[in-house]
Amino acid sequence: MTAGTIVLLRHGRTAYNAAMRLQGQVDIELDEVGRWQAEQGARALSSAHRATTVVASDLSRAAATAQAYAAQLGVELVLDPRVRERSFGDWEGLTGPEIREVWPEEYAAWRRGDDPLSVGAEAKVDVAARFREAVLEHADALDEGDTLAVVSHGAAITLGITALLGLDAGHWRGVAGLHNVHWSHLHRSGPGVTPDWRLVAHNVGAGYPLDEWNAGPDWNLEPGQEPA
Repeated sequence: MTAGTIVLLRHGRTAYNAAMRLQGQVDIELDEVGRWQAEQGARALSSAHRATTVVASDLSRAAATAQAYAAQLGVELVLDPRVRERSFGDWEGLTGPEIREVWPEEYAAWRRGDDPLSVGAEAKVDVAARFREAVLEHADALDEGDTLAVVSHGAAITLGITALLGLDAGHWRGVAGLHNVHWSHLHRSGPGVTPDWRLVAHNVGAGYPLDEWNAGPDWNLEPGQEPA
């Protein structure tokens, strides 16, 4: 038996997200907006999917986002480093312009979809493989009527989806990334159907307009007005 539903949730906003810095496996905590997103997203997600098991990356931004959702359900959180973000080596903590200035050729290749292995970045196929292995291991411990929620990171989730759909993670770029605290929903295919999983919904959130979601709870305050 295996879980019938998998939900993949991206973590809330961090200061690096706000500054457009490449995070990779640097352990950055949620910022104030990210904590608000985690709470709002947990309420919205729990009304749509009540997971039997909640698994998260052990990086603090994902673990904190997952804990908000697990608390809504009253279930224990399981940490698994295999669903960490992709490592980007020497580029972690840098902005796109900073990377392009020092590594113009590698940056151009990365934007084309190639792996910048020369800077110590993790290969896409390796990220997809470890992510898929972890997700299926946790899913296989559940029953058909159960839901597994995995809280992870943008690149890792995108690559994980390609692997779960049986696509070539090294070259396929047809799955867009998730916004902060947005999720994807996969459902188990029927017996003998290929691939084993189907993508039912993608980049679903709590229902806020994206500009308000990214701005956080104080988006509509007048200058000098205090939040309620």
